[in-house]
Amino acid sequence: MNYSDTLDYLFTRLPMYQRQGDTAMKKDLTNIQLLLDELDHPEQQLRFIHVGGTNGKGTVSHLLAAALQAHGHRVGLYTSPHYKDFRERIKINGTFIAEEEVVAFVQRMQLAIERIKPSFFEITVAMALVHFARSQVQWVVLEVGLGGRLDSTNVVDPVLSVITNIGYDHMQFLGDTLPLIAEEKAGIIKADRPVVIGLTQSETEPVFRRKAKAMGASITFADQVYGIRANYTREDDYTRQHLFADEAIPPLEFPIAVSVDGPYVAENHRTAIAALLELDRGGHLALDPRAVRRAWGSLHELTYYIGRWQVLRSSPLVIADSAHNGEGLGPVIALLNEQNALRKGHQHFVLGVVSDKDLHHILPLFPANASYYFVKADILRGLVADELAATAAEYRLIGEVYGSVQKGYQAAVRAAGSKDIVFVGGSIFTVAEVL
Repeated sequence: MNYSDTLDYLFTRLPMYQRQGDTAMKKDLTNIQLLLDELDHPEQQLRFIHVGGTNGKGTVSHLLAAALQAHGHRVGLYTSPHYKDFRERIKINGTFIAEEEVVAFVQRMQLAIERIKPSFFEITVAMALVHFARSQVQWVVLEVGLGGRLDSTNVVDPVLSVITNIGYDHMQFLGDTLPLIAEEKAGIIKADRPVVIGLTQSETEPVFRRKAKAMGASITFADQVYGIRANYTREDDYTRQHLFADEAIPPLEFPIAVSVDGPYVAENHRTAIAALLELDRGGHLALDPRAVRRAWGSLHELTYYIGRWQVLRSSPLVIADSAHNGEGLGPVIALLNEQNALRKGHQHFVLGVVSDKDLHHILPLFPANASYYFVKADILRGLVADELAATAAEYRLIGEVYGSVQKGYQAAVRAAGSKDIVFVGGSIFTVAEVL
């Protein structure tokens, strides 16, 4: 079995949420526990930071991995889904797992896979844990896939849990209110292990405080303790944010350099800072703010951070972002509107979503005075572009339908003037096809 055959086996033989949606979900931890039994429990050899939440958990995971690397640590980073290469999910100090190791793992586990019948995500988590244990990493930053309580990553005993925020997403699994969703996310809070919550929300704060108290876990709400301010500079008709830790509660001297931009940059950095300070307080890290500053100025190089407010071109300004729910898209579109007002141009939206997305929650966020290019990403879960266009028209979002993401993207770039903005988004799968 070569690497191509191995990927074909993983993608087509195993239930895969990325491809199939609801039918691929396993709603308990039985399979991942059976896999780890088979593998002699690699997770017991590792030191974890477990990161969940609705929006920003991938960014916070990359920020933490980069900061730990800057302190000289060997860091495993597990994230999902991937954009271009399956191996993006499993990295050590920014280096993907080797193709040969993927093949060897699947060959080793093939009989167990046929017996246990795990999902794609379950076998991928197991693969990552084995890779990290074999490579003797000093830290693993482990991003939750979906939810928390029943997510396949929730088989570890972390040094620290981090929950970024709570929004309306995956409601068919997690519940249709913020407190219900928070209950699921709070499942990663472990006994006697501290937890950092990135954002205080009136509906969810009591849920997290109650869970932390029950588990004997200390809890920190990052935005109640630390502040971050942003300065703005104009660079070629584009406003870039420059972050500084504010003198908040208590005063905090923590200079920040960022190589990423976007609407959530301050919130995500504050959450990561709170997590790093918690590690420092717990004696797990001798925190050097200068090392963190250097790391966050080179996030892509250190961790292969892509697909979040990523500028692909400058004239016209082309931005791709993976936000896909109301809480994520709202600030993205607001920032796009601000940038467009500065440039005095026109906006072009290349938009493709998955079929289980609540369009009536996200489409009202988009401006009517823009051009739309409706597309379907090349996955089964992608919503047919004609259906997306028809629903968008109800909100006066008018445009053309294209046969692929690339065709829609190329049409938008051709139509855009030098002062215009082209945005590609709606799902991570749409973004992946233009990176």
